[in-house]
Amino acid sequence: MACLTIDLIAKSGKHFKKRRGISLLHYLKTLTHLHFSNRNIEEIGDLSMCGNLTVLYLFENRLTKICSLDFASNLTHLYLQNNNITHMDNLSNLRKLSKLYLSRNRISVVEGLEELRGLKELHLENQQLEPGDQLLFDPTSVLALAESLCVLNINNNNIEDIKDLSVLKELEHFSAAKNKLLHIDELEDVFELWSKLLILDLSGNPVCKQRKYRDRLIVACQKLGTLDGRDINEITRQFLVNWKAAKESKKRKNKNTMMTWPVVARPPTTAFDVLLWWFKCAAFAVRGGPFCCASRCSAQL
Repeated sequence: MACLTIDLIAKSGKHFKKRRGISLLHYLKTLTHLHFSNRNIEEIGDLSMCGNLTVLYLFENRLTKICSLDFASNLTHLYLQNNNITHMDNLSNLRKLSKLYLSRNRISVVEGLEELRGLKELHLENQQLEPGDQLLFDPTSVLALAESLCVLNINNNNIEDIKDLSVLKELEHFSAAKNKLLHIDELEDVFELWSKLLILDLSGNPVCKQRKYRDRLIVACQKLGTLDGRDINEITRQFLVNWKAAKESKKRKNKNTMMTWPVVARPPTTAFDVLLWWFKCAAFAVRGGPFCCASRCSAQL
């Protein structure tokens, strides 16, 4: 079993052998970047001597869990894509972590991020899920990222809704392509809360086939510049915003008009009452009220 250890670092031609003339201990203390991708590594050993490590490349290995990183309090970038990791464990000490890459693993629940309140990028696309499963989000972890996360990639994870992500108000780039998102009303409710969103990719979802899909999302996302790989023309955006505002204004006007129909305290019974009722309807129509037909008035009799 291949294990990432101090000895492996010392034997690596890409690391210590390039720094001859200094002690291994001194080298490990000054080490900031560690490149061990595609090395068949199945476990992370004791690397506590590498206290100044900031970037760790371990993608395309055989890791099944995240461990032995408690020492890495200065780590800012962690690359773990293309492994066999099933759980997001042992990340709580990585409080300076800015970018976390976990795509193409076997993760089914996004969790364990409660202490990563400075995380800016999270990449979780293409998890190898069991048939019928979808990627789920622990609310506590999502809430912890509300003030920091700018980039989120959850492509191709069988996701059916994103309501749990609505608190991520700092998002600028959101990718959720090739999922199972269907309800455009729910998406609008979320995107209207993401006032900083600039890039959005929902291509390959069922919702993309709905009528006015693109128009509605352009209106919902105030600053969006790119939708599904296509740039948004500012003139188009302004036209759609104005069109929606005019439509809503017309709805409100019609609603208010209907609420001001003349009301009769009691049904007209005498010929005089009937004549008076007709005069009131005629006067109301002249002032711009709805058309009063004979059948409507007769219904009051």
